[in-house]
Amino acid sequence: MCCSPGRANFLTDGDTGMATAATQTTPSGWSAAIVRALEATGHDGRAIAARAGIAAAVLDDPNGRVPRQALTALWNLAVETTGDEAFGLTAAKFATHTTLHALGLAALASATLLEAMERMIRFRRVIGAVNQVRLEDAGDRYRFVIDVSVPPGVPYPAVDAFAAGVVRQMRSLAGDRRLAPLAVLLRRPRPADDGPFVRAFRAPLTFAAAENVVEFDRATLERPLPTANAELAAQNDRVLLEYLARIESTRLASRVERALVEALPGGVPSQAEIARRLGVSTRSLQRQLVAEGTTFRAILDAARAALARDYVRAGSLSVTEIALLLGFAETSAFSRAFRRWTGMSPRRFQGRG
Repeated sequence: MCCSPGRANFLTDGDTGMATAATQTTPSGWSAAIVRALEATGHDGRAIAARAGIAAAVLDDPNGRVPRQALTALWNLAVETTGDEAFGLTAAKFATHTTLHALGLAALASATLLEAMERMIRFRRVIGAVNQVRLEDAGDRYRFVIDVSVPPGVPYPAVDAFAAGVVRQMRSLAGDRRLAPLAVLLRRPRPADDGPFVRAFRAPLTFAAAENVVEFDRATLERPLPTANAELAAQNDRVLLEYLARIESTRLASRVERALVEALPGGVPSQAEIARRLGVSTRSLQRQLVAEGTTFRAILDAARAALARDYVRAGSLSVTEIALLLGFAETSAFSRAFRRWTGMSPRRFQGRG
């Protein structure tokens, strides 16, 4: 059973050493969806948002960003005001294709649901630093994993809303309201009334699970979409890249990532080497990255993953050559890392492209 329905619970893995949430932001579209959900239930959503520190001007700005700390406060206030443990599912109903900027439109033009999900993962930084998402190939199914273990302190309703939003978007893209996941696993405790969850997901549910996962049938995700348009998808991809460049231009993590991508083909650089390239001390680099909710090791892993996907997809290098380029001493170690990044072997990943 959940504790009091008047307060959102948090997914916490203890103190990870990550610093304030104030430096992490999400699109204002999610806050606007929460406000619309509050107003639909008879509450003054804008006044509640103001109490959370979110100005009306930000809610009305399609390019606005809301600090994670303020969004968390809004989730808490929404659950407290409504007394609804399943408020996240209600908020998901008010999300639109533009809630996550151009990401929803790019998904709409994708060739398959699988490609739409891969876009969501590729551009996950549009969503913010809170949700680290990945797609795992599990044979007859794909597992969409929502990892909120770092940084800690993500409200359960936020995870509920994100998982429900993914399912709703898959139904919308496929033009099939009957589409249902194979299974949904949530880390949150079982609510006092799980009826809203049963109705929202229409799939076997597991609460108090080890991770947050939505599982989809393989054939369903690989089926062509009626809204597919490669040119429009590419245009929205460019919009997303420009948007990310704007919101991340001042983030040290983005500069570190670019430096790593440039340096990795020549071997794995040390943290001190990257600090010198960027004109900061190693201690300052560490401190600023922690303030942005990440670490040098995490960025290095992400940069290796991005390059690995590009190299394997291109098909011009052997797995052994790619492993050496990315600084792996053994091909087997690279293959294990690649499976962790993509949920499949390099050979299978290349065969899909």
